[in-house]
Amino acid sequence: MQFVMEEKVRDGLLFDFYGDLLSEKQRNIYRAYAYEDLSLSEMAEEFGMTRQGISETIHRATKNLREYEERLGLEAQYRQVKALAEDIEASDDAKVCHAKAKKILELL
Repeated sequence: MQFVMEEKVRDGLLFDFYGDLLSEKQRNIYRAYAYEDLSLSEMAEEFGMTRQGISETIHRATKNLREYEERLGLEAQYRQVKALAEDIEASDDAKVCHAKAKKILELL
């Protein structure tokens, strides 16, 4: 169950990065799925589609988001920068902070 939740959180983050690359229909349905936590039935009614159509659109959008990440790697880069920034925040050693800041700049 935790894996499913972690996957949904990651997919939501991918949507933050790549959502604008989806079609308007996919973007609207995925937003309702990820952020409004609507059921398939509620979304089907709202978008005038079948539950199956909504499910297929969500799966297709998720597949697209994951493919964008494979090609562009923005989410992975974000996680690396975030981890380095957290290390800098926790460190009192100026040399360590400088080295990690330099690594952040290289990633960007």
